[in-house]
Amino acid sequence: MQRITVLGATGSIGVSTLDVVARHPDRYTVYALSAHSRVDELAAQCIQFRPARAVVGSAAAADRLAALLRAAGVKTEVEWGEQALCGIASAPEVDSVMAAIVGAAGLAPTLAAARAGKKVLLANKEALVMSGQLFMDAVRASGAVLLPIDSEHNAIFQSMPQFGGKVPAVRDAAAGVAKILLTASGGPFLTRDVATLDAVTPEQACKHPNWSMGRKISVDSATMMNKGLEVIEAHWLFGAPAGQIEVVIHPQSVIHSMVSYVDGSVLAQLGNPDMRTPIAHALAYPERIASGVAQLDLTQIATLQFEKPDFNRFPCLALAFDALRAGGTAPALLNAANEVAVQAFLDLKIGFRQIDRVIGHVVDTLPHGAAHSIEAVMAQDAAARAAAETCIAGLAK
Repeated sequence: MQRITVLGATGSIGVSTLDVVARHPDRYTVYALSAHSRVDELAAQCIQFRPARAVVGSAAAADRLAALLRAAGVKTEVEWGEQALCGIASAPEVDSVMAAIVGAAGLAPTLAAARAGKKVLLANKEALVMSGQLFMDAVRASGAVLLPIDSEHNAIFQSMPQFGGKVPAVRDAAAGVAKILLTASGGPFLTRDVATLDAVTPEQACKHPNWSMGRKISVDSATMMNKGLEVIEAHWLFGAPAGQIEVVIHPQSVIHSMVSYVDGSVLAQLGNPDMRTPIAHALAYPERIASGVAQLDLTQIATLQFEKPDFNRFPCLALAFDALRAGGTAPALLNAANEVAVQAFLDLKIGFRQIDRVIGHVVDTLPHGAAHSIEAVMAQDAAARAAAETCIAGLAK
């Protein structure tokens, strides 16, 4: 019986994880759940799964959750704050941690799980984007098992060779890897006239053609910053330099990513666009379990399309490659500025095409320090957020 903590239980990844878990009560039990402010949804999950602990983002949310659970006769211990999040991620009772808190807020508990040697199911890409070296060092030092949940990285993981149960780095000669091919749907604006993108509304940006996601990640998909962050994540997960990572537009989202080998072979992982597939793969690895996802019918798909990304249409993707090449805390600056800019767009403070301008300004003007400690990373994160807010205020005038 595998005991699981789900960080970000009320988000799309968390909900999908619990859906898979519920299908296999003989294999999994929930130790702890967390949510920031969706108290009603978290209460319903606690009533269904009866975790030992639940964590929310504030004292007020904790009081409300505790009251709801008392009324339902559920004895889950309710806590709040970052320290409590780190506690449920590193608790000795826990075997696996689904790290699905969006953004920089997920960094500390995800790192705590890695340092505690847990099986970490990584859906929080910011842990690697902001502090890749620190995170991977923690995984190696503790003996933690790191399994990617992003459909693209999970697909690469499945398509890579495995020696002794471990995936080698791309740069290892024995792996025989020529390059990693990250597929991208292109989002909702792949064919829209670039000249009209200034007029894009948040509602339009959040209507992804293939995936059901939260608002922030949906905007990231529309700008392709999401793919840029995945490029940085792939660098750390698979030891791949920027020159061996390529992004390929694939509108059908059937091929989730590919690995190209030096002998000319290309291995790909295919499936219907449903996050329960990579979640089930990681939960049961190295076994396979039912996920609830329908089998892929290639005859219904009929056509698979591929094209190179247009960096004029998707400047955020180019910014991410630049940050990866710059190294140090440049990716942390990129991530922080993007979070602030996307929220400003959702709040109607800036236009869609001003998102990349804010990010570019922050990364270009702030120094790129060394990511030698979590404190240094968070200091750069704070500096980038302040610089982004100042830039946005100037654009609004």
